[in-house]
Parts: sequence; C-alpha cells; structure tokens
Amino acid sequence: MQKICLALDLKNDPDLITEYIEFHKNVWPEVQKSILDSGIINLEIYNVADRLFMIIEANSDFSFEEKAEKDASNSKVQEWETLMWKFQKALPDSKPGEKWVLMDKIFQLK
Repeated sequence: MQKICLALDLKNDPDLITEYIEFHKNVWPEVQKSILDSGIINLEIYNVADRLFMIIEANSDFSFEEKAEKDASNSKVQEWETLMWKFQKALPDSKPGEKWVLMDKIFQLK
C-alpha cells in the first residue's frame, strides 16, 4: 500500500471556502467511483484557513498517470474538476494547470 500526501490552496475568500467545503460533503458519485476505480482505498482532505492537505492510501498499482488518463475521458470528473477551479488556486511554483502538489515526507515517528 502507498500513502501519498498532497497540498493545494483555496482562494482566500471565506464564502468560497465555505462553498468548497459544502461541495465535499456530497462529492458526486461519478467522482467517487473514479477515485475508487483508480486503486485509491482511502482519501481524506483536511482544511486550515485557505490551505488543503490530502492523504491518499492506494494499492501498490495506483498511478497518477493512469488515473489522469481515465479521468480525461470521464465527462463528470472533468465537470467536477472545472467547477473546483472556481475555489482553488495553484501553489507558488506549481506547473501550469497543476492543482494538487505532492508533498515530501520529512519526518516519521517510529
């Protein structure tokens, strides 16, 4: 199993942040299915102010490239992603069009 952590910022607007959180209380079934079908076993998103943190637990076969390829042909996933850009802003130093950015693990208590 893989554990993957990512970060993303939201636009610093309290109303937009509230709306974003509301959308995530009822993520569209097609989006949830695409997540599960990609090999993701568990996905959690945490929020503080305008910063988001995502933890993914995925099987060993999971690949962001394969997920992106499948999502590109899924109209509901594309609709969701376009809608989410209303709330999201790229982190500094992100590549053009890049949303969630992989985080590096710098510590683990054992």
